[in-house]
Amino acid sequence: MPHTARRIAWRAAIGAVTLGSIAAGALPAGAVRAMPTTPAMDREISFTVDGTVTYGTLHIPAHRRGRQMPAVLLLPGSGPTDRNGDQPPALTPHTLAKLADALARDGAVSLRFDKYGTGRTGLGAYAEHPETIDYPAFVRQADAAYRLLASQPEVNRRAVRLIGHSEGALTALQVAVTAEPRAAGVGLLQPLAQRFLDVLARQLHDQLAAAVAAGQLSRQEQRTIGRAVDRAVADLRAHRPPDTTGMPPALAALFQALGGPNRRYVETIDAIDPASVALQLPPRTPALLTCGTIDQQVPCHTTTRLATALERAHTSGSGRIVLSGVAHDLTDPANPDVLAPATLDALHRFMRHGAR
Repeated sequence: MPHTARRIAWRAAIGAVTLGSIAAGALPAGAVRAMPTTPAMDREISFTVDGTVTYGTLHIPAHRRGRQMPAVLLLPGSGPTDRNGDQPPALTPHTLAKLADALARDGAVSLRFDKYGTGRTGLGAYAEHPETIDYPAFVRQADAAYRLLASQPEVNRRAVRLIGHSEGALTALQVAVTAEPRAAGVGLLQPLAQRFLDVLARQLHDQLAAAVAAGQLSRQEQRTIGRAVDRAVADLRAHRPPDTTGMPPALAALFQALGGPNRRYVETIDAIDPASVALQLPPRTPALLTCGTIDQQVPCHTTTRLATALERAHTSGSGRIVLSGVAHDLTDPANPDVLAPATLDALHRFMRHGAR
């Protein structure tokens, strides 16, 4: 989700797989031996796409030697969000790292990587002209990561899923439509469920309403700034420089950035309707969509059209799951260091559905 909108201020668990005991007397005495196991590990991994070396982490749970496991490609939210789901130093929720740990407890390998503009990857081939990067470049990067994950010796290539958080959910959908091998499932966690600029405008209008309720803005100021937001969005969609007249300085700077160095990215992602992409998923694709009841970035009501599209595409699985008391970062704010139990339960059900 466009985290930039947030930053303007008014700016059980399943343990490691164990071998079941063999019934007494089934084998001669002394014939039962523990199967050799490989301990859990993280493997640094890299791949090249469009002339840029991308770096990531392959998280491999403890497993019986030679066993091929299900796997998940994890895709982060918007902005400079790295392989762990962080935007250091200010934002470090570790969302993707926590997801990787949870999936490992379900016996799944995961790959998470530093997308363009983050971590060890940086801007790569776009470093000299960052204004030329567009959203399809990120989709190609994710598609290359998916194919690399499917090729790993520890991975069952018929059981590779995609899970995207926030804006990463749109990328997960884009990759899943044409994924080779076919995706064994697609998880959309607190997803970008509407067009990019529609989400941004809605977030800004919500912030204006909250500022009025807090006595920080008058109703007239709310109307003036709200009209300016709608006008700037219309300008961006018409490929015009946004008119920021009547906006507070921080908000004006946001729209100037969207219409300046980030213009190509914004125009190309805003052109995509997530629900329309969902309709293209192969039939019977296991799908999960979550929304949290206290998620201010992706209120549950904004995901209805996407949930309906998943049904119309004849996907299987849980569909939309409402996570009570869960915020945008998939946690309960009372215990932010771990994923909420409701999040873990939804993930577990998703991984069990259609397991191969």
